[in-house]
Amino acid sequence: MGHPSSVQWRLMWIAVVCLVLSWPDDTGSLAIKALNWAADPTQSLPAEPRPIPLGLGDNAEAIQAHDAEEAEYYRLYDSSQLGRLRLWLRGLRDPLDVSTERQLVVGFAIFAALGIWRLEARTRR
Repeated sequence: MGHPSSVQWRLMWIAVVCLVLSWPDDTGSLAIKALNWAADPTQSLPAEPRPIPLGLGDNAEAIQAHDAEEAEYYRLYDSSQLGRLRLWLRGLRDPLDVSTERQLVVGFAIFAALGIWRLEARTRR
């Protein structure tokens, strides 16, 4: 086994960066966190309104507060494409369960390592 070629080094760096960005912890992967932060670095965007809990149906003040929150969210959502994109990116979450995502990332790492290793065998022929 010799030293990796420059192509192999580039592929290894790309694979490592993809692994670091996609490895999830309990609150999401680094890539998703970066997108959330890029969309709203000052945490000033309104949160997506949640449905009114069943027990608050008779509380007029809680209903008014919820309606105001919902109106502000949809005002920003309807104001521009950029506002809509920012709200979408801020609410973005990892699509899979953490354990499933980790299994897929490990599988990607193994296939990347095997592919890079096979490149060395191809260049020696």
